[in-house]
Amino acid sequence: MKVCTPITIRYAETDKMGVVYHANYLLYFEDARTHFLEANGFPYKKIEDAGYMSPVVSFTANYGQPLRYGDVAIVRTWVSESKGTKTTYSYEVFKEGDDLETARPCCTGSSVHCLVSSDTFKPVSIKREMPELFALYEKICES
Repeated sequence: MKVCTPITIRYAETDKMGVVYHANYLLYFEDARTHFLEANGFPYKKIEDAGYMSPVVSFTANYGQPLRYGDVAIVRTWVSESKGTKTTYSYEVFKEGDDLETARPCCTGSSVHCLVSSDTFKPVSIKREMPELFALYEKICES
């Protein structure tokens, strides 16, 4: 299941060249991941309320066409891999109005997250500690 999140590009997110500064895509991906979880009935707050956090283990981004101030980005998000300890979210960023099936993305990327105890920050098994979340990941995973 893929979820689309619109994000309006603010002036402060652009660089001297007038395009989105590369590091801001990490923020867009995080906003989209949070929205993805909410859209699938499992808001991130539910993870925190259960005593866990889901930090980023790794992040990749590949840039294509630039986005500029005032553009609306559409970030398409999905779970591309789910294991007992790590989950990979994948992202494609398009400019609003682009055909999401045929257009070349402005950016593609992924983020890998683990689940840790809020108290100890030690990794835990998603499958064992949050079986409802793990079942969701398995159901929606598009490997």
